[in-house]
Amino acid sequence: MKRITILGSTGSIGQSTLDVISRNSSDYRAVALVAGRNIGLLEDQITIFKPEVVAVADEMMAEKLATRVNGTKILFGPDGINQAAAHESSDLVISAIVGAAGLLPTLTAIRAGKDVGLANKEALVMAGSIVMAEAKRNGIRIIPVDSEHSAVYQCLEGRKKEELRRIVLTASGGPFVNKAKDELDDITAEDALKHPNWSMGRKISIDSATLMNKGLEVIEACWLFDLSPDQVDVLIHPQSIVHSMVEFRDRTLLAQMSIPDMRAPIAYALSYPDRLEVPLKGLELDRIGQLTFKKPDYESFPCLTYAYEAIRQKGTVPAVLNAANEVAVHAFLDRNIGFNDIPAIIRKTVREHASKSGQANGRLFIPPCGGDGTANRQPSLDDVIAADRWARLAAESSIKEIQK
Repeated sequence: MKRITILGSTGSIGQSTLDVISRNSSDYRAVALVAGRNIGLLEDQITIFKPEVVAVADEMMAEKLATRVNGTKILFGPDGINQAAAHESSDLVISAIVGAAGLLPTLTAIRAGKDVGLANKEALVMAGSIVMAEAKRNGIRIIPVDSEHSAVYQCLEGRKKEELRRIVLTASGGPFVNKAKDELDDITAEDALKHPNWSMGRKISIDSATLMNKGLEVIEACWLFDLSPDQVDVLIHPQSIVHSMVEFRDRTLLAQMSIPDMRAPIAYALSYPDRLEVPLKGLELDRIGQLTFKKPDYESFPCLTYAYEAIRQKGTVPAVLNAANEVAVHAFLDRNIGFNDIPAIIRKTVREHASKSGQANGRLFIPPCGGDGTANRQPSLDDVIAADRWARLAAESSIKEIQK
C-alpha cells in the first residue's frame, strides 16, 4: 500500500486526490492531510480517511478541530505544516497548497526524502533552481500533477533529453479567449471565475483568465524539464483535449489527450510508473469533431509576456512576478481593482524590482541577467523570501494608489 500526504487537502486538487484514493483504497491510504481554515471539510475528510496526522493554519483552528475529532494528531502553524509534510510513514507527498505558501512545505517534503506529486507550480516559479537541486541531492522524484506538465512528462517517458526540440503547452484561453483588451475593462470577478472547461479554485481561475497561469507554467516547465524559454511554446486550444505536445529533433510531434479532468494526471502521479483505472469518460474524437489551435493574444493578455521575460531574467524576478500576481488577484477578487489592473500592477512591481540595487529587508536583490555582476548567482532561499515579501508590499502600495 502506498501512503500519501496531501498538502492542501480541502482545495480542488486535494479533494480530487482523495476521490482517486477512495476509489483505490486497497492500494492507497491518506496518512497526512494539511489544510488552511476549512475545518468543516477537513473534519469530514478525517472521518472518512482517518489520517495519522493533520495540520491546519493556526492554533485556533487546531483547537476547534480537536473538539470535533478523535484519534488523529493535530498540528498547526508553519512548523506543524512542515512536520506533516515530512511525516515519516508517507511515501508520496501531493503538493497542492495554492501560491507561495506551498514553497516551504514542498522543500520540507523533498528534504525528508519524499517523492513529490507537484501541483503547486509556485514552488518552481519562485525557487526553481533550489527545488530541483534539493530533489537531485535527496534522490527523489518530482512527478508533475498539472495536466500540461503531466502530459509532457508522459510524452517524454523513455526518451533521451538530446532528442527533444521543444514542448508546446496548451491553454484553453479561459472565459475571455476571444476578447480584445478594451473589452476587458469592465470584467467582474464573477465573469472571470466562469472557466469554460475546468473546475478550479478561485485564484487559479483568475490566473487562467489573465493567462498568467500559463505564464507560470512556462516557468515551471523550464525548471522541471531543464529547458530554455525558447524551447517552451504556448498555443490556445479552447477544447482542452490536447494537454501538451512534445516535438523531437526529427520534427515528430507527440500529443497527450484526454477529457479535462484533473483526476487523470493525479492518478498518473499516484500510480507512476503504473496506471490506474479512472472512472472518466473515454475520449470520443468523432463527437468532438475538431480540435483548434491559435497563438495567444499577447497584447490583450500581457501576463504571459511578463512570465517569459521573468524566466529569461531569472534571479529573483520570477518570485517578484509571482508575489505581485498573487496580491493583484486577491485585490481583484475583493473588488478593489479592475481586471486590467492585474497586469499593470505586475508590470510596475517587476520594473521597480529591476531598478533596485542594494538591500531588501536585509537581503540582497538578485538582479536580472546582465545586472551588476551577481546576476549569474542563483538566489538563496532567503533571497527568494525577501524578494517575495518586498514585492507584496510594493504591489499593495500600487493598489492603494489605484483606489485613491
